[in-house]
Amino acid sequence: MTVPGTSPDRGALVWSPFADEASALAVAHTLVEEQLAACGNIVPGLVSVFAWQGQVDTVREVGLLLKTRAALLDRAVERLAQVHPYDEPAVLGWVCEGGAEATLEWLSRLPPSA
Repeated sequence: MTVPGTSPDRGALVWSPFADEASALAVAHTLVEEQLAACGNIVPGLVSVFAWQGQVDTVREVGLLLKTRAALLDRAVERLAQVHPYDEPAVLGWVCEGGAEATLEWLSRLPPSA
């Protein structure tokens, strides 16, 4: 949930790990095409160590970082969770405290609500 009182024009980021580049790329395309994000960055080479269902595991993953607006953050997080191939994906979103003026202007071109 977006922090109450946050300006809808602020930048926001959404992060989630994926099993492979192809699935992260497909989800990035979906959210950019649906205008819930302006950009998706695929980050290869992650090694994730996590506790799940009573066990600690280590796997290789890729990360997806999406750039969006605060006004779209909740919808982008929800949509990413819907289209993610994992049954219970880790999806985190946050509003940025700052950003370059040109970047914020670019993000402002996203629709107020998609």
